[in-house]
Amino acid sequence: MTLSTLVAEPWSDYGLMDSGNGRKLERYGPYSFIRPEPQAMWAPALDAWDADGEFIPGSDEEGGGRWQFARPVPQGGWDMGWEDVRFRSQCTPFRHLAFFPDMAPQWAWMRERLSDGSEAMNLFGYTGVGTLAMAAAGARLTHVDASKKSVEAGKENARLSGFAERPIRWMIDDAAKFTAREVRRGRRYDGIILDPPKYGRGPTGEIWRLEEGLPGLIADCRKLLDADSRFLVLTVYAVRMSALAIGELLNQALGDLGGRVECGDMAVREEARGLLLPTAIFARWSRD
Repeated sequence: MTLSTLVAEPWSDYGLMDSGNGRKLERYGPYSFIRPEPQAMWAPALDAWDADGEFIPGSDEEGGGRWQFARPVPQGGWDMGWEDVRFRSQCTPFRHLAFFPDMAPQWAWMRERLSDGSEAMNLFGYTGVGTLAMAAAGARLTHVDASKKSVEAGKENARLSGFAERPIRWMIDDAAKFTAREVRRGRRYDGIILDPPKYGRGPTGEIWRLEEGLPGLIADCRKLLDADSRFLVLTVYAVRMSALAIGELLNQALGDLGGRVECGDMAVREEARGLLLPTAIFARWSRD
C-alpha cells in the first residue's frame, strides 16, 4: 500500500484563488465565492477578497447556513465544463456548488482505465460529473443516488454534454441496497467509484452511517469485481477517518485480486501561492 497526494490543478472554469483564516475564495466559471474552510489555518495571500457571494455558516453543530450575495448570481445555476464534460453549477443550501472540483484527478485516472464496452458504477453519484467523465471514455455506466433531484441533475448534465444517448442507467436507490441486489444478480463491473457521506438517508428512509455501513458496502463491491476488473475508488470527506484506515480496508477486501492499493489526501492547488489545500481522503485499488 502506498501513500500519495492527489492534487486538483486549476482549469479554465475553476480555480482556488486564495485561502486562509478558515475560508477559501474560488472561481466557478464567471462567478467567485467565499466558503468556510477549516483546513485553511494559514493567513491569506491577498489583502482583500472581492466575491459575488459568500456562504455564512450556521451556529449549530449540525451545520446549516445561508448564502449572502454581493452581486446577482443565477439561482438556476450556470454552465461549466471539465474537459469534454459539461454540467451545471449552482449555489446549494449545503454550501457547495453542485460538484466537487477536487475530484478532477480521480475522473482523469478512472477514464484512463476504461474503454469502449467497459462497465462502471458510480455509487452516491450526486449530479453525475464523474459518471459523465467515465462515459466519455466509452464505458457503460450505472449511476446510483438516493436523491431524485440529484439524479435529474445528472440527466440534465448528460444532455448538456451531448451524452443523453450514452448507455447510462440512472438509478434512484439506496446505494448499499442496490449494490447488494447487484451481487445477488451476479453482475460484475470493470470499475466502481463510491463517495459515501458521513450520514444519509435512502429514498425510503434507510439510515446510512459511514463507520457502520462502509465495511459491508466495500465487501459487496468486491463481489462485483473479478480478475479482469480495473479499479475501485473510495473517497471520504468525513474528517474523523484516516486515509490509512480506508486504505487497509481496501487492502484486506481486494488483496486477493492482486494489483495495488493507494491511499492519501486529496487537495486543491491554490492559484495565489501554489500551496495545497487538503479537502478529503481517498483509497483506491487498481490492476496496474
